[in-house]
Amino acid sequence: MHLSAHTLSTLPAAIQMPSYDRTAHAPGVVHLGLGAFHRAHQAMVFDHLLTGGDTRWGIHGVGMTRPDLVNQLKAQDGLYAVRIADGQGVKWQVPGALWRMNVAATERDAVVQAIAAPSTRWVTLTVTEKGYTPALAQLLLDGLRLRQQAGLSGITIASCDNLQGNGHKLQALVKTAATPQDADVLRWLDAHCAFPCSMVDRIVPAATPEVMTAAQEALGVQDQCALSTEGFWEWVIEDRFADPADAALLQSAGVRVTGDVHSYEEAKLRMLNGSHSAMALMGAITGRPFIASCIGVPHIRSFVHRLMSREVAPHLSRSDWADYRDALIARFGNPYLKHSVHQIATDSSQKIPQRWPPSVLGQIAQGASFEHHALAAAVFLRYTLGEDEQGQAYALNDPQAESLMAIGATQRTEPEACVRALLAREDLWGNALPHNAAWIARVTHWHQQVLQHGADAAIQQLLSAEA
Repeated sequence: MHLSAHTLSTLPAAIQMPSYDRTAHAPGVVHLGLGAFHRAHQAMVFDHLLTGGDTRWGIHGVGMTRPDLVNQLKAQDGLYAVRIADGQGVKWQVPGALWRMNVAATERDAVVQAIAAPSTRWVTLTVTEKGYTPALAQLLLDGLRLRQQAGLSGITIASCDNLQGNGHKLQALVKTAATPQDADVLRWLDAHCAFPCSMVDRIVPAATPEVMTAAQEALGVQDQCALSTEGFWEWVIEDRFADPADAALLQSAGVRVTGDVHSYEEAKLRMLNGSHSAMALMGAITGRPFIASCIGVPHIRSFVHRLMSREVAPHLSRSDWADYRDALIARFGNPYLKHSVHQIATDSSQKIPQRWPPSVLGQIAQGASFEHHALAAAVFLRYTLGEDEQGQAYALNDPQAESLMAIGATQRTEPEACVRALLAREDLWGNALPHNAAWIARVTHWHQQVLQHGADAAIQQLLSAEA
């Protein structure tokens, strides 16, 4: 038996499951990017609101490219189990907010119609940093145009991706898709729609066979879409909504509504995401499969603690950064989260520009050390070889994989030229760092250490040199 609407009643009583009618109402949220993260984060917030009796938060979920996942979810009536595991224990929940599903790549018109549906109040997005394309803008604009032409209300369109100022970026992207004939649509959009900035935080590894097996044991039915996550979650969103009453509703579900998303956003990008990228690349080249197996090594844990404390925190406006840092290190070590280093290293060329250069530039401006980031950059170059220190090959899953591997291919024979070629790329480092001689020199130094002695020895050398 598979998890479905028909088998819900057979689940053990200890499992939290939807108590509301999932078929009587039209969805109020269209979500673009139906991956693991959304299903273990916002979908559970909306499930909470539905459980409280507000029927407007059902989700029309849109997979951007993957029909396989959408088909699996359809076969299970949009139901899936989430294992929530941390130091307090393990519990299972089956959220029920996902009511309809489509694939944007093959069912585009259905997605446009969903955005334009009278019941739709929100569009949320988790399409990853590389998903902010003209095609995405056109999809949203086409749906919004139909709303405007039908005389419907405006909606809240919330980017939840790891981009600074994500709401502003999304609004600007949508406007660039407009033609001169769209003047009325743009006036309506400015007057009636809201593009709040937001920051979302929860560690959600990609689904694994181990989690599916654990789900079957806990539920007594098969679940092809089961997920595992941690107890911690955070959603910080700007107080900017098409319907201002949504602020209090979201707060009742545990969301932080604020005028200052920026301080949370930059702390997450540079502390959580920045150290995640560094650890993922270290794990990839040393053959450690998961983040927990990286942070569990004392010298990597010390490196991450010092990266955040010494080079990131001085440039943050989040005042409770020390508590945030300590919580992150505990979260990284959660043994239930088999968070693959290669999953986190995916799209590094799109992530690093957001995560590392602002801290490095801050340190340079203060005349302070940036050694931890220089070592991380050296490890990134070593990663482009496509094989770990044991000689095991791995694939670079990155839009820039070809150009990165072309730069990195000769790093054993021409290491300094390779460092210069990588650090010259303004798409990775911005326009200032490629011309900073001290930055280039320190990355060159650490790259030599990593190549000659291995990443672990290089990290230990850094720790003892900067004790």
